[in-house]
Amino acid sequence: MMHNLPVNRIEQLEEFLDGLHIWCDDLGLLDKALTHSSYTFENKLPPTENNERLEFLGDAVLKLVASEYLFQRFPDYQEGEMTKIRAILISDNVLSKIAENIDLGLYLKLGYHEAKAGGRKRSSTLACAFEALLGALYLDGKMVDIQDLLLKLLADEVTNIDRDATKENYKAVLQEYTQAKDGQLPIYKVVKESGPPHDKTFEIAVEINDQTFGIGTGKSKKEAQQNAAREALLKLEEEEDEVFFTPEEE
Repeated sequence: MMHNLPVNRIEQLEEFLDGLHIWCDDLGLLDKALTHSSYTFENKLPPTENNERLEFLGDAVLKLVASEYLFQRFPDYQEGEMTKIRAILISDNVLSKIAENIDLGLYLKLGYHEAKAGGRKRSSTLACAFEALLGALYLDGKMVDIQDLLLKLLADEVTNIDRDATKENYKAVLQEYTQAKDGQLPIYKVVKESGPPHDKTFEIAVEINDQTFGIGTGKSKKEAQQNAAREALLKLEEEEDEVFFTPEEE
């Protein structure tokens, strides 16, 4: 794409993209995504040259990708549970932390006074610029790359949010443990369903490496899975001599 960026700015943007292992064909668009309103104001540039419009678009892209990811990752969660996780996930607090992790602040174009006032570390500024980045990549035709990037950046955050959102999320703890141990995921299998359609009871087993570690029952599959995971963790505590929950959590 044609742009009128100085050589040093091109080098900065390419360095930023290299760190993300992603590419943007339109560096002018990327530059705009990283241009704060204070910069356009101080330099008497049109407001359309800052990142606010791209932020608007990126916000929608983020919600779509995050929603699809949560939908796929938590097949047993109801709408309210996924909405709660998504609300925290796309908050300025989380987005600014992610932006800091990728050193986004270093590449922002800020007005002199905004930069002097610590704008490169301001949560709202970082969160908005991160969303603008997603908007620019979307317009550049990089939707698949956006999904891959967000999966890499958000996966751990989702795990932490999910654990905090549900006090006794034994499934999340068990998954985190098994992935760290040998990269395997627990498998949940329905052993038995009983009762009338309106009042079923589910019995579910959790397997790790084809071995059953716990069986749980509940009035929903999710409840039965949580109970199975809790039983598995208790068994692993005995075998591995590890503590997964403090007494008050149990």
